[in-house]
Amino acid sequence: MLRSVAVLAVAAAAAAGCSGGSGGSSNDAKPGGGFEVTKDTPAAKGNIPSVSWSLYAEPQTLDYLYAWDYPINTVLANVCEQFLRTTPDMRIEPGLATSYTNPDPLTWVYNLREGVKFHDGTPMTSADAVASLKRHLDPELASAWGTAFRNVASIDATGPLQVTIKLNTPDAMLNSLLAASPGTVESAASIAKAGKDYGNPQGGVNCTGPFSLDKWTPGDSITLKKNPNYWDAKLIPKADQFKFVFIQDPAARVNALVSGSVDGGYMVPSSAFARLRNTPEGKLYFGPSTGSYLLGITNMQGVMGDLKLRRALSLAIDRDGLIKAASGGVATEPKGLTPVAAWGLAPDKAPGYFATLPPVERDLTAAKKLVAEAGGAAGKKIVLATSSLAPEISVSATAVQAAGKSIGLDIELKTVTPDAYTALFTDPEARKGIDLVVTNGYTNTPDPLEFYESLVTGAFANYGNYSNPEYDKLYAQAAGTADPAARSDLTSKLQDIALRDLAAIPLFEPPHNVFMNKRITGAAPGIAQLYWPWAATVGAAS
Repeated sequence: MLRSVAVLAVAAAAAAGCSGGSGGSSNDAKPGGGFEVTKDTPAAKGNIPSVSWSLYAEPQTLDYLYAWDYPINTVLANVCEQFLRTTPDMRIEPGLATSYTNPDPLTWVYNLREGVKFHDGTPMTSADAVASLKRHLDPELASAWGTAFRNVASIDATGPLQVTIKLNTPDAMLNSLLAASPGTVESAASIAKAGKDYGNPQGGVNCTGPFSLDKWTPGDSITLKKNPNYWDAKLIPKADQFKFVFIQDPAARVNALVSGSVDGGYMVPSSAFARLRNTPEGKLYFGPSTGSYLLGITNMQGVMGDLKLRRALSLAIDRDGLIKAASGGVATEPKGLTPVAAWGLAPDKAPGYFATLPPVERDLTAAKKLVAEAGGAAGKKIVLATSSLAPEISVSATAVQAAGKSIGLDIELKTVTPDAYTALFTDPEARKGIDLVVTNGYTNTPDPLEFYESLVTGAFANYGNYSNPEYDKLYAQAAGTADPAARSDLTSKLQDIALRDLAAIPLFEPPHNVFMNKRITGAAPGIAQLYWPWAATVGAAS
C-alpha cells in the first residue's frame, strides 16, 4: 500500500537497522550503513502502572474502515483485533478466527474463537464479525479498504461462530488481508448505537483487544486501559494504563523522549538519530519493515504522465546524498518498489527476484537526453507537495526539486500542514493540482502482492490513476493463485512491470524504529506493530 510518509518520522523499510545491541535476536543484521535491525527488544521484567507514548499526529478517527496510516493503526493495534494476526516476525497466525478452510476457489470458511468478549463484556459472535466485514462493502461509508473486498459476492454467518465468504472470482489476497484492518471485528450493537459518531471521541469503539479505549481528549491524548477479560493469556497487558500523547513538532517529540515526559515512541525523526543513539536516558532500536520511501505520482494525466520524464527524474536523484541527509545514513539504496524484507510469503525466493533487477543509477547525461526527447516539460511546472511534519519529507522534497532543476525540470514545492499532508492519501480532492508526493509504500502482511494491488486500475491507493491492462490482468492471475510460491513468482513479474513503467520512483529504504527510555522495554521494533498488540508486552525494564 502507498501511505503518507508524513506518517514517518523515519521508518519503514528494508531489512536494515541500527547501532548498538538489539536484545540478542537471531535475526539481527548489519548492513553497510553500520546500523542493526532486530525483530525484538529485551522482554519486560515486570508490570507497570502506566506508560506514556508519543504519536506524531492525532488519529482522525478510530474507525477501522479508515485505519490507513500510522497514528490510527498504532493505537488500534492494541484495542481492536482481526480474524487473523500478523506477528512481529511477519507471519500470519490465528487471531479471532482459530482456523479457516478454502473448500473451493470461491469460498472461505472461518471458525471463530469461543469465549471472546468485547470490552463491554458482551460475547463476540459470527453476527458481529459479519456486520464488521460488511461495512467495507457499503459505498456510502467509503472504506479505505474497499478494494480488498471488490471480489466479494456475500458474507454470511453460517453458524454461531462461523463466517463464510463467497467470491465472484478467486482472491487469495483477501484472506491475507484479514490479518490487517479489513479483518477487524467490532461489536455490531456498538456500531449501530454510535451511528455517525462511531470511532470518534464521542462514539468510541468496543472491540476485543488487550486494551480498551478509556478517554480521548481531542488535541491532546488518547488513553487506553487494561482489558481484564482479554482472551489471550500470552498477551495480558503489563501496563494498567497506556497514554498516547500527540506531539506534531519533531523537535518537541525528541525532547519529550529524552526528558522522560513520554516513555517511548515509534518513528522518531532521523535528524535525532545521533542524539537518541547516544543518550543514556534510553535506547533507539531499528526493526524490520516492509516498505520504501517512494516518490508517488499523483497525476498521471499531467506532466509526469510522460514515462521519459519519470525516468529522467529518477536518473537525476542523488540517492547517496538523500540517504545521508534525509535518513541520517540509516537506510539503503532501493532496487525495487518494496524491499526484499516485504517478501515474507517466499523469503527464500525473494533474493532471486531482486538479483535480476537493474540497479537504480544516477546518470545526468542520460536524464537530460530523456527530457529533451520528451519535449513537453518546457515552461510547465511540476508541483511536489511537502510538509514540515518530518525532515524525511522536507529533505526528500528539496532533493527531488534540485534533481529536477539539474536536468531542466521546473519542480515547485507546495508546503501544506501536517493534517493536509495526511489528507493527500485519503482524499482525491486534496490531491488536485499536485503532481508528486513523497510517500512510504509498505505492506501490512507478509504478502508483497498487497503492495502491488495499490497500482491496479481504480484501486484506492492508486493516487495517480496509473493504468496498464497488462498489469491488471497479471494482478488478477496472481490474486487468484492460492499457492504462495506460485503467487510470489507472479508478483515478481508485477514488480518488473511497475519498475519498467515507474508507477512510482524509488528513493530509499529505511528501517522501522522505536525509542524507549530506561523505565520501560518490550515494544516490538518492526512494522508489524501496526497490527500486533505491541503495547501489551511493554512493561518495567527492571
